Amino acid sequence: MPELNQLTAEWSAARILYPTYSALAREFVIDLTPCIDLETGVEQPPKESVEQARQWLQDMDERIQIHQLRQFLQTTTLVTPQLLQTLLLHHLHKEEKSPSDRDKIDFLLVQLFSLAAPSRLEDNSVTLDYVAKTLAPVLGPVDTTMPAWLAPLENVLQLAQKARTLNELLHGGILEQGRKIKVQSGENYFQPTAMIAFARFSFLVRRSFFRLMHQDLNAIFDGLRELEQRGVNTIDCRRAQFSAEEPILRLRMICQSWKVMFQAEYSSGQPLRMLVDLRAAIDDALGRGVAQNARAAKPAPVKKAAAVPVAKPAPAMAARAGAAPSAPATKFNSTADAAPEFEVSGNEWNPDGSSGN
Repeated sequence: MPELNQLTAEWSAARILYPTYSALAREFVIDLTPCIDLETGVEQPPKESVEQARQWLQDMDERIQIHQLRQFLQTTTLVTPQLLQTLLLHHLHKEEKSPSDRDKIDFLLVQLFSLAAPSRLEDNSVTLDYVAKTLAPVLGPVDTTMPAWLAPLENVLQLAQKARTLNELLHGGILEQGRKIKVQSGENYFQPTAMIAFARFSFLVRRSFFRLMHQDLNAIFDGLRELEQRGVNTIDCRRAQFSAEEPILRLRMICQSWKVMFQAEYSSGQPLRMLVDLRAAIDDALGRGVAQNARAAKPAPVKKAAAVPVAKPAPAMAARAGAAPSAPATKFNSTADAAPEFEVSGNEWNPDGSSGN
């Protein structure tokens, strides 16, 4: 009887996961033969069908990358607390967990906590005890006494919360420090206390990230408005992978498209890098760039024009944004509750450099 109950529970979980895994396979073109009994919705399958479903899910787990799972779950309407809990328990119950499993568990814990937490939850209310209580349905009761090896995590969190700009957060080594602690934890990561600590860390860092990202967007819109008031119509944006004489009207429309994109919880690395560089280029054009203050460099060249037609954003940029940037410029609410996951390329990058277009 215990084995039968276990098989029944496993089949029930597989039926919950199958539509999401199938949708993931379609979206990311993962070529895997469908699981027939799960496809047809068999209520009481034989043991062999449960074993086939188990293998099918395992094969999918090996094919689905963390960035794909993150993007899908943060942009689909399929997400429910039941789905997140089932996904999380599916990975937690594995006897052997890979680094990919660890990253998926880490992400799912934060997603589940974000979904369950009140929308106006203050940062100082996100204590270890609060996170442990919220995640108790999947992790059970947890002793929140932190082991010594987790102490550096709090120091990194404080650095993240003190960051003044998105550039400082993304390229000041803060995120890398947190990642290093997680990776070096090895099997210790899967201790309930550690998972609670990392979930809290990731949730609060993502909030800081979200606020700084909106702060940069607001600064860009303010800077563009100030440049227009000075009679400037184009600026040198090569460092942000645009042209040496980029029309301000076009930059505003591109930023509007980014605004739409960044309202989703998922954000890719390249637009974030361009966002950081664009703010720096605008600061240079205004004569208050970091590089200018440090090296007394000449201001980024600007060009006045009698008239500039309204330019449409480049197709590639519009495609990344997923929406037509036609609304008037407005500021973001920097106290938004949702927070995006973020990806930043590990390639060496000089934020003061230009693309040389």
